[in-house]
Amino acid sequence: MDSQGNASGFDRSLIYPYAFRHSFAQRHADAGTPVDVLRELMDHDPKTTMGYHRVSLKRKRKAVATLSLMVTDRSGAAMPCSATAYEQRSVAVPFGGCTEPSNVKAGGHACPIRFQCSGCGFYRPAPSSLPAIEDHINSLRADRETARAMDAADFVVDDLTAQIDSYQRVAAKARERTAAMPDHEQAELEEAAALMRRLRAGGDHELLPLTVVTKRDSR
Repeated sequence: MDSQGNASGFDRSLIYPYAFRHSFAQRHADAGTPVDVLRELMDHDPKTTMGYHRVSLKRKRKAVATLSLMVTDRSGAAMPCSATAYEQRSVAVPFGGCTEPSNVKAGGHACPIRFQCSGCGFYRPAPSSLPAIEDHINSLRADRETARAMDAADFVVDDLTAQIDSYQRVAAKARERTAAMPDHEQAELEEAAALMRRLRAGGDHELLPLTVVTKRDSR
């Protein structure tokens, strides 16, 4: 379409082999294909593949602004803040955000209560962390069954049960708030949450290489 909305021919000079390759890689990255898988598909070095997974600053700011309005405390009470405060006064922890000053200063690596987030007044769960919270609940349940099988002391089982119950309340409140939103706001929130999960996942972990299958010697 031209500026007047009339159909116009596509500039064929813009069609060349590399454009197809670039589009293929970018569409995979946008769809969430893991970096190591895309690297194998493209036969890239890791640094080149990461170029397709970089999120524009504009998109990141939009995602942060969206999620900052959905911040709650551990009981589910709304704690909205500005996008600037969301980034500067909190730090990402395994199951959401943390505003405890010493932990923020340490980049999320100095939790005074060993990441028992759901029992902390500084905990700020966000919709983007719901999958991690649900996975943690399942992990705590498995730990509780292991503790019972080991005939562990009652206080060990009781502590795990209390954590399970508290994280379940956090997850239920997050789902409840999301379900109450109009469909278009839910879609915007999920897009922002998925984007932030991708940014966190692409942080400081080392990617494991895919298994390399060598050709058998035919001699």
